[in-house]
Amino acid sequence: MVQMAPEASPSSTSPVTIKVSSGGRAGAYRGIALTSPIRRTSLSNNQNTPLSGGRGNRGSSGGRHINNNTTSTATSTEELASEFVSYTVHIPPTPEHQSVRVSQCSIPSELGRSSASDTVITGRFNSATMSGDEELSSRDEDQALPLPSKGEFRPDRRFSLVRSFKSTNHPSDFDHARWLFETNGTYGYGNVVWPSDGDGGGGSGNNEFEQPPDFGGKCRRPMTRKLGVSTAVISPYRLLVLIRLAALGMFLTWRIKHPNHEAMWLWAMSIACEIWFSFSWLLDQLPKLCPVNRVADLTVLNVHYESPSPRNPKGRSDLPGIDIFVSTADPDKEPPLVTANTILSILSVEYPVEKLACYLSDDGGSLLTFEALAETARFARIWVPFCRKHQIEPRNPETYFGQKRNFLKNKVRLDFVRDRKRVKREYDEFKVRINSLPESIRRRSDAYNAHEDLKARRKQVESGVNTSEPIKVPKATWMSDGSHWPGTWLSADTDHSRGDHSSIIQVMLAPSSSEPVKGTEADEGNLFDTSEVDMRLPMLVYVSREKRPGYDHNKKAGAMNALVRASAIMSNGPFILNLDCDHYIYNSLALREGMCFMLDRGGDRICYVQFPQRFEGIDPNDRYANHNTVFFDISMRALDGLQGPMYVGTGCIFRRIALYGFSPPRATEHHGWFGRTKIKLLLRKPKPEKKDVNEEVALPISIDQNEDDDSEIESLLIPNRFGSSTYLVSSIPVAEYQGRLIQELQGKRSQGRPAGSLAVPREPLDAATVAEAISVITCTYEEKTEWGRRVGWIYGSVTEDVVTGYRMHNRGWRSVYCVTKRDAFRGTAPINLTDRLHQVLRWATGSVEIFFSQNNAVFASPRMKFLQRLAYFNVGMYPFTSIFIIAYSILPAISLFTGKFIVQSLSVTFLVFLLIISTTLCLLAILEIKWSGITLHDWWRNEQFWLIGGTSAHPAAVLQGLLKVIARVDISFTLTSKSATPNDGDDEFADLYEVKWSFLMVPPLTIIMLNVIGIAVSVARTMYSPFPQWSKLIGGVFFSFWVLSHLYPFAKGLMGRRGKIPTIVYVWSGLLSIVISLLWVYISPPSGTQDYMSLFS
Repeated sequence: MVQMAPEASPSSTSPVTIKVSSGGRAGAYRGIALTSPIRRTSLSNNQNTPLSGGRGNRGSSGGRHINNNTTSTATSTEELASEFVSYTVHIPPTPEHQSVRVSQCSIPSELGRSSASDTVITGRFNSATMSGDEELSSRDEDQALPLPSKGEFRPDRRFSLVRSFKSTNHPSDFDHARWLFETNGTYGYGNVVWPSDGDGGGGSGNNEFEQPPDFGGKCRRPMTRKLGVSTAVISPYRLLVLIRLAALGMFLTWRIKHPNHEAMWLWAMSIACEIWFSFSWLLDQLPKLCPVNRVADLTVLNVHYESPSPRNPKGRSDLPGIDIFVSTADPDKEPPLVTANTILSILSVEYPVEKLACYLSDDGGSLLTFEALAETARFARIWVPFCRKHQIEPRNPETYFGQKRNFLKNKVRLDFVRDRKRVKREYDEFKVRINSLPESIRRRSDAYNAHEDLKARRKQVESGVNTSEPIKVPKATWMSDGSHWPGTWLSADTDHSRGDHSSIIQVMLAPSSSEPVKGTEADEGNLFDTSEVDMRLPMLVYVSREKRPGYDHNKKAGAMNALVRASAIMSNGPFILNLDCDHYIYNSLALREGMCFMLDRGGDRICYVQFPQRFEGIDPNDRYANHNTVFFDISMRALDGLQGPMYVGTGCIFRRIALYGFSPPRATEHHGWFGRTKIKLLLRKPKPEKKDVNEEVALPISIDQNEDDDSEIESLLIPNRFGSSTYLVSSIPVAEYQGRLIQELQGKRSQGRPAGSLAVPREPLDAATVAEAISVITCTYEEKTEWGRRVGWIYGSVTEDVVTGYRMHNRGWRSVYCVTKRDAFRGTAPINLTDRLHQVLRWATGSVEIFFSQNNAVFASPRMKFLQRLAYFNVGMYPFTSIFIIAYSILPAISLFTGKFIVQSLSVTFLVFLLIISTTLCLLAILEIKWSGITLHDWWRNEQFWLIGGTSAHPAAVLQGLLKVIARVDISFTLTSKSATPNDGDDEFADLYEVKWSFLMVPPLTIIMLNVIGIAVSVARTMYSPFPQWSKLIGGVFFSFWVLSHLYPFAKGLMGRRGKIPTIVYVWSGLLSIVISLLWVYISPPSGTQDYMSLFS
């Protein structure tokens, strides 16, 4: 039974109660409630609508209002025996359809003359109720009126079951959507359309709309995403690894079971080398099975940290601070202009100015670097506003002005060309001042020293001392203000030499205010219009730590730890970015992309974000694999899929508390075979925070005291760990608190901070703060502390970067590899062969030191994943492969000289195995190129330099490492020279053709000569032999060509510049002439010497 009961009400929006009974069980009752949060009113006041007038006219409403109504339900026995659905339909009045009495409406015969209004029209997606306003007073309020049965309805598919009875005067092609548009009807309210009065209806003649509210304010999108490599690429890649591993196993088994009895020593050498190569390949290949790519979303970072909120109504930046470290040591090998360009790119980066602080570490204490930094600070007041105004990329002026492309691309401001010309002129003058600083410092010092010498002589005469005695006047280095330079003098003296000078801290640019400071229009004192540009600059500090004789200053690692302590007192940024002096910021948004990983959900477990190294100034052919793309684009991406990439010394954003030696808030231990059993640990228990959101307290670090890794955080042991500075110790919990995630992004078992808690001005520096910072960079501060052992950069290896990253991963931290679409940083690399070999020698020596130390991955903790442990183990193992590379490179020559081969004969089995192993290697290389994005040329150059380094620098590194471990012989390395900016007209690649002789060149040169002579001797012997053995000749010649093809870049580097013949070429020519002469004598001996030559046969 279907009934409808009217409710008499004086209101214009009289509800109609509808009861639907379906003959269910007695006593059963079911209610449906659909409600709307706003009042429904008429949608249109137009009197000329197609629905005005006539029988069956219908109005419109913003929707339908349905709720449970139990008071109007009859309590008769018949109704209680049925199942009811009761709801109320509000029928609002409309101007085009006035209220009528129920008796005036025509309804079906079952209702007699009782009134009924037009019923509800409900669209498929958006529903709207259209009906007249009728006073239903003919029946009692509690009496139910029957509705038409389901059989009388033939609903259109576009509408629901409840529909309108269309009037007969409606045209058949009536377009409801067009009528809704013409009458300014509304679509309700939501993130598509929002009415200005906040009401879903359009009553009262108000049809204005406004921009919808920001429904994405609480953005739930992640700031970062991890993208796996396509299954179509990675699955065949893993399958090929298994196939090649199986092939190597069967090949080695076959080789061991089939020895060459004619040359057992040759067979044994080859078997030993092949087993080692298989083991080395496995160590290198297994960590590459899980490569990933990552992307960051800067818009989500802006929503969470730089948008207005109740706690941050002005929308100030809530991003944490970043301290940027730049290290330099020798202005002669690291030109000041290169360092100045790096500093300028840092000062103009796109990050909140008040949150940045840049520290330049001058480990040489040079006045040249000091005054170059002062000149840089002055020029930054011109360069930084220019970059911000015109969105300049890159923000290294030397690179920007040297680009060979259209600088007008994507520039829309009319004053850009004029501004660029003025800034270019200023930069040219800046270069002249920087390049003339050495001469000006020398002349100034000579003048002051001459004046001091005259004063000393005049004083000697006035005092009556014998003038014949020499006067000892120190040859000091003078600053421009007429005072002695406290650092290293040009003429070294006591307390003023490179290894003996006092601490120096100079703030070149003071901390900026929290509010933007706009510039002025162009005038005599302002080159261009900066009225719309923020003129603030980040804090810039010059630091030179104290050095005294008799102390181990630990090279770069010691300088970086001094910066960590000084910056903790002066700015205390919770994150640290370190750069070499020749690595500048190429992408001004790189810091924001890195912070996306640190501040996203789960980011509190990330100790550092490593960026790939990209290089400029490399020869187009990349002769010596300086780009190193196989490592940065294949190996590092693969490690990112494990526990994270290694730290490579530059271009890395650290979490400060991770450098302090603390463990992550959560970690996972891996036990069992290959670490398959995982145990999750909560190392930092969250404490309940106070409910007063207005109270901002630097919460202390909560550490599980049962963990041996972090028990030193106890108050009594803090001085033994961090030193005696109370400023430094008190800054630790502040840095930990500021580095937390905001509370809406924190996990269930992690601590967070309130949003907007960092949108506060930075405290200004005072004399006491600077004095405390100077005290923590003395050479005695680290005594009886754990700096360099557990805290900061780790000492004891020339590759302190790898060891520092290893210690963090060993505590359970994770790292992330951030590959930006536009390169984040760019630097320089040595393109000279000798410089490149010495650079590789230093890296390999550090790896040998790691292998013989406690930092060997064999002793890693269970918190490090198994494959990550293999990768670190391979870092210490790879230099030892050079011993087998040298042996295997000489084997083809020995085989050609002796006429023997590593196998007794070139059987089909041997050739099939060789083909499978070589083919799978090539296919793996193709797939690596596919998922990494490198080129085949890059892969081949890497293979070539693997053999060049394996026969030159790596064996020397093994020898030096053994001497240091066994005989305690200290190893010293010279600083790698940074290429200076070439002048106009100079050859950019002049260093590439310069031949600098080094003992490292002897082994590969010997291998080349042996293989060349061996090929000549073997060919001659086979051609003139009565029983030639062509199979052995082909096998030996094939392997010799394999060796020579890998050493080709080395041989080409010895030839120097094309068109110029160095001395080494004459030596080569003489050797080849002697060899060819001996071969000719051997092949065609003179008459009368047949018996003598037969002895050699």
